[in-house]
Amino acid sequence: MSRRVAILSLLCAWLCASGAMLDLAQVFAWGRMFAGYARSESLVAAAKETFDPGKPCEICRAVSKARDAAARHAPAPLSAGAEKMVMIFERAAPTVILGAEGSWPETGGAIALARPGEVPVPPPRADLA
Repeated sequence: MSRRVAILSLLCAWLCASGAMLDLAQVFAWGRMFAGYARSESLVAAAKETFDPGKPCEICRAVSKARDAAARHAPAPLSAGAEKMVMIFERAAPTVILGAEGSWPETGGAIALARPGEVPVPPPRADLA
């Protein structure tokens, strides 16, 4: 349950931060206006009335005010002479230094030493049961 709440909270925060909530409110307002106009007019006339910039509804005006306020509080764009901060970290390619020789180093002996005698076998154990 808490994971669902966390995901929904994160989604809501993302929608608010990106301005998508204003887009959703605008789509809701257009849908409401279109449905109202479609009751008394044809679909083409309802669409024209809905998207007429001279006849905004209350929700459209509120969304417009919110967009203007967000634009006023947005950070100023970088000027042409300002330096940009690069936030990407790339590791440098590893440096590999090869020796002059391209062969494997020589090993001492390739054959293992042989044991001089047989391996001693331990005496059998008495059955204690």
